Amino acid sequence: MSITIEYLWKDRKRYFGLPLSFTRYCLSEDRLFVSVGFLNIKDDEILLYRVRDIDTNRTLWQRLFGVGTVSVMSSDKTMPTLVLKNIKDPVMVKELIHKQVEETKIKRRVRFGEIMTDADGDGMDDELDDLNE
Repeated sequence: MSITIEYLWKDRKRYFGLPLSFTRYCLSEDRLFVSVGFLNIKDDEILLYRVRDIDTNRTLWQRLFGVGTVSVMSSDKTMPTLVLKNIKDPVMVKELIHKQVEETKIKRRVRFGEIMTDADGDGMDDELDDLNE
């Protein structure tokens, strides 16, 4: 029995703009995968609903070769940060990941609210405190 996964995006880590590496990145509808190695292969993944933040970085050399780095921060215990190094069109990849993260969170009804604290540091708004009295 073979299970096939449909990928929305695939790329390899690039050197001088060329995909000459054994590090492969893939994005499916609900997961982000990284596979490293030639003889010994290590596979890892992040569930998209656990993604908390996505950043891009492009150095001068990366811009010269048309690549960049996308960092994905998650609440995953085994891989809290996944770095997609030297990938082609990093801004488009960041937006694609962001779109899939939002769709996955809506499908799973998972939302992480940001906790805002006031000057007292108790995490409650003073107006809410007045209502509770």
